[in-house]
Amino acid sequence: AAASPSRVPGSLLFPLNYSFYVPGVAPINFHRNDPVEIKAVKLTSSRTQLPYEYYSLPFCQPSKITYKAENLGEVLRGDRIVNTPFQVSMNVEKKCEVLCNFPNKPVTLTVEQSKLIAERIREDYYVHLIADNLPVATRLEFYSNREEEEKKKEKDVQFEHGYRLGFMDGNKFYLHNHLSFILYYHREDVEESQEHTYRVVRFEVIPQSIKLEDLKADEKSMCTLPEATGSAPQEIDPTKENQLLFTYSVHWEESDIKWASRWDTYLTMSDVQIHWFSIINSVVVVFFLSGILSMIIIRTLRKDIANYNKEDDIEDTMEESGWKLVHGDVFRPPQYPMILSSLLGSGIQLFCMILIVIFVAMLGMLSPSSRGALMTTACFLFMFMGVFGGFFAGRLYRTLKGHRWKKGAFCTATLYPGVVFGICFVLNCFIWGKHSSGAVPFPTMVALLCMWFGISLPLVYLGYYFGFRKQPYDNPVRTNQIPRQIPEQRWYMNKFVGILMAGILPFGAMFIELFFIFSAIWENQFYYLFGFLFLVFIILVVSCSQISIVMVYFQLCAEDYRWWWRTFLVSGGSAFYVLIYAVFYFVNKLDIVEFIPSLLYFGYTALMVLSFWLLTGTIGFYAAYMFVRKIYAAVKID
Repeated sequence: AAASPSRVPGSLLFPLNYSFYVPGVAPINFHRNDPVEIKAVKLTSSRTQLPYEYYSLPFCQPSKITYKAENLGEVLRGDRIVNTPFQVSMNVEKKCEVLCNFPNKPVTLTVEQSKLIAERIREDYYVHLIADNLPVATRLEFYSNREEEEKKKEKDVQFEHGYRLGFMDGNKFYLHNHLSFILYYHREDVEESQEHTYRVVRFEVIPQSIKLEDLKADEKSMCTLPEATGSAPQEIDPTKENQLLFTYSVHWEESDIKWASRWDTYLTMSDVQIHWFSIINSVVVVFFLSGILSMIIIRTLRKDIANYNKEDDIEDTMEESGWKLVHGDVFRPPQYPMILSSLLGSGIQLFCMILIVIFVAMLGMLSPSSRGALMTTACFLFMFMGVFGGFFAGRLYRTLKGHRWKKGAFCTATLYPGVVFGICFVLNCFIWGKHSSGAVPFPTMVALLCMWFGISLPLVYLGYYFGFRKQPYDNPVRTNQIPRQIPEQRWYMNKFVGILMAGILPFGAMFIELFFIFSAIWENQFYYLFGFLFLVFIILVVSCSQISIVMVYFQLCAEDYRWWWRTFLVSGGSAFYVLIYAVFYFVNKLDIVEFIPSLLYFGYTALMVLSFWLLTGTIGFYAAYMFVRKIYAAVKID
């Protein structure tokens, strides 16, 4: 269930998404009559979240089935790209042609096959085909305004990814057995003497359901389509054998769209205003936070430091209160320093991976035209970022007076990835049971394990070794021998209240973006708003850091010096709201009713929430740590 590449242009912020194409994704020039291969990708449904191979249903098959070699991202997404028997030639029209080679002998579906097709139609499955690496889309036209005059003027056009397998009317099932392909080409400018070359720039389909008797087929595999008004749809009765013909027609149209902009149709959406609104809203939130912080730091802290640094008489010093009181305990190592440093190491690993992926995607290098590139890049980057995760974890572990560095490195390399792999393996077993193409094949699992233990683990050890050998972080004050008594805390200083309070602002800053990410993952839509996403990520980092500093300041003022773990937990508070939002999204937006799709949804959501908690917790922890070192360095302590 990986995020599909993208649904909207890299946004108005970064127009270079359109003109910039990755080396290796070169346009293919066709001459007239050249074959344009149509391949099938998979069947998907937002109701079951289980993708299936194209030939898991009894569609017409070519004489030889060949699967395209997939990259890691495609395998994880459940893409299984395979050839189909559609014969399409550049700029050659086809009125109606029978797909399977027996025009007088219709395809007979067994009771089992009929039952399976009816089941897939009930589950709202879509079929995904590609021509010249361009996904097929169904045009949806509707009127935006209800006024009669306006109606005549303009229709709103949106495109649906793939086409519906069939439809239901009452308790009857109807299969789309005739596909009208509409392919758009762009004529390239050439010298006068040369033959014209064409490029495919859009691939649309109009699926139709036409009864066997209404499709008049002749010996040459040609057929005649009935008049639109008089035809009956092709019913599939799941209780008996069904006879039908699979047919298709091809229509070509010239288009002004250039090849470099051919994905714009799939990525255009009307929600850019919402995005701008959310970005402005988030920026306002961050400025508001910055204002509060400046007030605390400039006014309160300066006052505190000035008071603490006055050389007053001893009686005054005895009545000290606030954060200076805990100076002898503030850098006391917390419980379980190894686990804390390991989690923070994984957080650093995630942070580096996400930052690079979003930045590279924003530049247009992970465009939807290179399928699965986003997931493949993310997996490899996470492995290679292990060296940074190990370094930061090792250095922090040394600072916290840890001495078993080998065990710490192993813990960093296996704790978070182990949980992820465990959950994915359990979910994969359920997907295997359903014979879905979303199941990761066993060889790929072995390859991922080899990458984990062959690349990530050694790199984490290497980073940890150098981090542990490096000078520990310099703490500005000494730690007392005997821990100080912590006064009773007010109710609002409770850890859970802190998590709820600290999570609201970062979650509010990224809430709208989350909706689009969820749509991309669970409703099989394109996500391509990486320009907005990069901005939102920066805002998230800033707001997490700021809220963490505010929370740690209040905690130290309440003379509670146990801030290490607490800062990490509280800064990740927005993950709690992401979980609540995921439940809300499941109930309100998705039609999932079965057990296994629900399990998949909550399993993958748990992984997202865990990763998000590690990421935001790490950002908040390091911001708070820098803040604490800064303020204690500014105070004179005898």
